[in-house]
Parts: sequence; C-alpha cells; structure tokens
Amino acid sequence: VQLQAFGGGLVQAGGSLRLSCAASGSIFMINAVGWYRQAPGKQRELVARRSRGGSTNYADSMKGRFTVSRDTAKNTVYLQMNSLKPEDTAVYYCNAELAGKVVWGQGTQVTVSS
Repeated sequence: VQLQAFGGGLVQAGGSLRLSCAASGSIFMINAVGWYRQAPGKQRELVARRSRGGSTNYADSMKGRFTVSRDTAKNTVYLQMNSLKPEDTAVYYCNAELAGKVVWGQGTQVTVSS
C-alpha cells in the first residue's frame, strides 16, 4: 500500500482546506485510515481515524470543525477542515493500518495565518 497526501496550503484563520489521502496498491488490506499532524517542536498527534466500517474518531480539539470522508471509487480519504485556527498550523500526514504494520504517506503543510 502506498499513500499520497496533498491539499495543504496557506489559509487565513477561519478559512477551510480539504486534504486528500490517495491510496494505491493492496487497498483491500487497509483496516483504517488516520490523519495525524505535527507542529514544529511538538509530537505528532492524532487528528482523526476512520475505520474500514466507516466509524470515525476525532481528537477533541477537531470535533465539529474537521470531517473525514471517503471516495471509494477514487481510493481517497479526505479531511475537510473548517474554521481553521493558527494553532492548526502543522504538517499533516495520513496513514493506513494494515495487519501488523502501519504505512505513512508524506506530509502536507498547512499554515493558518492570523
């Protein structure tokens, strides 16, 4: 399985961005897809995690602002981010949980200006 994350950019506070995580390879092996972020000087943290069955968990600070969705035909999982805040500035990563291992995509930078 390979993952490619894209869609980051520069946005003003209060704005929106949609990140995409496109998967290729043995898609059927994916049990869950997660979005994580890492701000400068901080540890990587969970943003949201969507299971194969569709249930999604969000970090408390993202609830109500961020939404994960999936386009099965495109093998892509999206992270819709609304009401962005400067503290959302980070490199965002997606990962895929397979049996026995986790695959990471490259990060995409999100910068929110005040």
